[in-house]
Amino acid sequence: MKKTIINAFIAVSLGIVGVLVLTAGIYRILNDREKLPEIPTPEVSEGMRGELGIDKNVNESTVDNYLGRSDSVYRDMRLLVDPANYESIGGDRYLSGIIKGFEVVPLPYLIEPEGLPESVGKSYAGKTLFSRLANGKVIANYDESKQILEDLFPKDKNIFLMCGGGGYAGMTKQLLVDLGWDENKIWNVGGYWYYEGKNKIVIKHEDGTYAFWKLNVHNIDFDSYTEL
Repeated sequence: MKKTIINAFIAVSLGIVGVLVLTAGIYRILNDREKLPEIPTPEVSEGMRGELGIDKNVNESTVDNYLGRSDSVYRDMRLLVDPANYESIGGDRYLSGIIKGFEVVPLPYLIEPEGLPESVGKSYAGKTLFSRLANGKVIANYDESKQILEDLFPKDKNIFLMCGGGGYAGMTKQLLVDLGWDENKIWNVGGYWYYEGKNKIVIKHEDGTYAFWKLNVHNIDFDSYTEL
């Protein structure tokens, strides 16, 4: 009898301890969520940066404050090597570096870039998931196009976009908004070329080689899709 009472007491004690541990864990999770800084509502910058759609408040100088969030995805819209001559405007056609946490989804594979400076020339002009008609309407080129876009840019997440100078990121936001994404959950962070924060990952080595293996690149395999 005495042994039964002791065992019951131990079981109850362990149960209480388990509840306390679980409660503490839940409190810690909720507390951590509360510590996440509030993201300013997207607001386009003024001047040339505004023409590219770069955000006034969440950009190269502040993006470090919003990295590593579980409620967000981070996408760099550059090609690893872009055919366009971005050196002509002080940029780099190679993806020579990236911000920690950003994953590569090249905009030219989603839709053909438009409005590039004359000195830059043309970017990649091959197959794309979507096309923009003369009337501005966006159409899918593959049966899987919309699902791929939803997988890469989840609608229930905050979406941070970046590229070299801000142009490809702006085009990506426009594409998403045109296809039904909430513009207030998408930020054009601007260009890596102007980023001086502490989360820089260097891809270009001093000897001129590139460590592309450091990048998380989302492959878009057109040959495996059903063309419309």
